[in-house]
Amino acid sequence: MKTILSVAFAALLAAAPAHAHPAHAHPAHAQDTTTDVDKIFSWVTPATPGCAVAVSHHGQLLVNRAYGLADLERDVPITPDTVFDIGSVQKQFVAAAVLLLVEEGQLSPAEDVRTYVPELPDTGHTVTLDHLLTHTGGVRDWTGILPLSATSADALTLTLRQRGLNFAPGQEWSYSNSGFVLLKEIVARTSGMSFGDFTRQRLFEPLGMQRTTYQHDLREVVKHRALAYERQNGRWRLDMLLDDDRGGGGGLLSTASDLLIWNDALTSGRLGAFVTAKIQEPARLNNGRELGYGRGLFLDTNRASRVLWHSGSANAYNSMLVRFPEQGLSAAILCNAGDMAETTAFARRIFDVFVPATGVAGGSGAAAAPAPATAGAPGPDLNGMAGLFFAERTGEPLRLVVEGARLRIAAGPALIPLASDRFRAASASLEFMSDAEFEVHFPTHDQLELRTMEGEVTTYRRAQPYAPTPANLEALAGRYESDEIGTVFQVTTREGGLVVRLAHAPAVALEFRPVAPDTFQASRITMRFHRDQTGNIVAFGYSNPVLRDVRFVRLPDRATSR
Repeated sequence: MKTILSVAFAALLAAAPAHAHPAHAHPAHAQDTTTDVDKIFSWVTPATPGCAVAVSHHGQLLVNRAYGLADLERDVPITPDTVFDIGSVQKQFVAAAVLLLVEEGQLSPAEDVRTYVPELPDTGHTVTLDHLLTHTGGVRDWTGILPLSATSADALTLTLRQRGLNFAPGQEWSYSNSGFVLLKEIVARTSGMSFGDFTRQRLFEPLGMQRTTYQHDLREVVKHRALAYERQNGRWRLDMLLDDDRGGGGGLLSTASDLLIWNDALTSGRLGAFVTAKIQEPARLNNGRELGYGRGLFLDTNRASRVLWHSGSANAYNSMLVRFPEQGLSAAILCNAGDMAETTAFARRIFDVFVPATGVAGGSGAAAAPAPATAGAPGPDLNGMAGLFFAERTGEPLRLVVEGARLRIAAGPALIPLASDRFRAASASLEFMSDAEFEVHFPTHDQLELRTMEGEVTTYRRAQPYAPTPANLEALAGRYESDEIGTVFQVTTREGGLVVRLAHAPAVALEFRPVAPDTFQASRITMRFHRDQTGNIVAFGYSNPVLRDVRFVRLPDRATSR
């Protein structure tokens, strides 16, 4: 976004969206920068939900603006004092609470979590507090469990039921809300007070965050709270996560300017040297790989400058808290307008307002992709390489697709050709291969190898075509139960595939197509059926992006209605 440097005061007033409240600080930058920030949120109208945004520079509040309505029914405007559910932005507060207790010697980051929560099942692995803080423990994410469960169990109960991990602790990075549910419980048990009381007494009150609270019961009345809305079929509808929807975990409510107080406290070290350092120290995997995540904070770059950030969502609430240490810049964006609120993009544009580009390319700071080693030669057969593969060791799926004449890992990075059978990832990300730099080799058409820069090799085999007969499918039909999730799946057959319903909510059906023998997929969900020694189907493993191989056991009742 271009910086506008010459806007008259009258034009500023005319361009400002309805309910845009003047900044509460630093008049030196008030007109120019505030006008540019207003333009970022010009999509908000006087009759729609919107956002609150605050920006500070070296601790001085430059912008504190609000756009749109907090309550559509009563025409209540969003103001700088409006509080929002900040979703997962709260994770850095959870991390800080844990680290305060670590500093005081009441907790140990290397201790087994079961020392503090003994009812957590023994998975055969040691999951430490630091594994939870850094999302490297492999703990299954309750958000992938709750929608399947037939019970009213809360997030902690669902987490405590899990007898398996997604991976061995420290081997990978995978975002886990369950880990932070456990951490909040550990803070409460160790401190002898609720997590809300602990954060109020130890964090919010000492820092002067007067409008920030951890709300255990989100159904209680909260003064100055914005309601959240999603646009559906041209109309706005309420769309908020309350206690039942989020597993009874409560939520952190705050204002944009209060969140800047927190950012400034991290910058100035007001939480103490230990907490300040650990919360933004890069995590490491067992192989020594440094990750782009600390403890409750993402660690990134923008135009080669450091960025510390975390986003959050709670249905139609969307939030972003970001800090650019080299520039002394900090921004908080809180919105109640659902998918229309692209807070990450807003944060980038705000950075461009206050730090105009001067010939420096934007982006993540990743190195340019290498030129193909076979320049001038015919390119590889990308379509022949695309397809579905399964890891030999774990059975995890990997799909390669061709997009824009480039081979790409579905839900992962694009691949740059180095040779006819060798590719390098165009970029690394935590969401795929835990931020690894890696190459993809094709020893054969039906096999590929992912090789990380640390020398680790994962071999994948191409999924073999599978066209089950009606009798094959009928043998899979039946009822399957998982006591870890607390639900029963009803599996029936349909036109060469399977239809899966939740027994307690049969109206919703998901169609699975065969992708390999005894293996079926629907979008990014995989079901792999297991047989006993006589060949009879006895169970299946259920996997999605946040759950791996949760076992569902076949029940004696084999209702197989079509």
